[in-house]
Amino acid sequence: MSVIDDLVVQALAARQRAYAPYSRFLVGAALLCDDGTVVAGCNVENASYGLCICAERTAVVAAVAGGRRHFKAIAIATASSPPAAPCGMCRQVLAEFLSGDSDDLAIALVNDRGERSDTTLRAIFPGIFDPRQLASGQDGGGQ
Repeated sequence: MSVIDDLVVQALAARQRAYAPYSRFLVGAALLCDDGTVVAGCNVENASYGLCICAERTAVVAAVAGGRRHFKAIAIATASSPPAAPCGMCRQVLAEFLSGDSDDLAIALVNDRGERSDTTLRAIFPGIFDPRQLASGQDGGGQ
């Protein structure tokens, strides 16, 4: 079993732990850190919809809380066909942790029927806004 295959298994398991009583759209994620640690996440909904958090962001937040900030791959599991890609907010959060122009994040999108699509963050999120752009745009108010 490859590392990505193992991530897929863990993402599917995390999906079963999702708390999604409103949308019933269960999502699981398994994030591979560069030290080999895998951090799982699932979506957690709230009656106040704006307070919901996606599985991908749950995994990133847990990884950062554990002292990890460099990631190699993520598997994201849904029931949709084709397997759903991360939302825009999750793409931006994942992009925050790329370490340069040549860095990328492998992504496996899967569903519970065995469908799978392998891609990368840069492929699904061209024109990434990153910390370097933020710094280069801080010019004292445009003067």
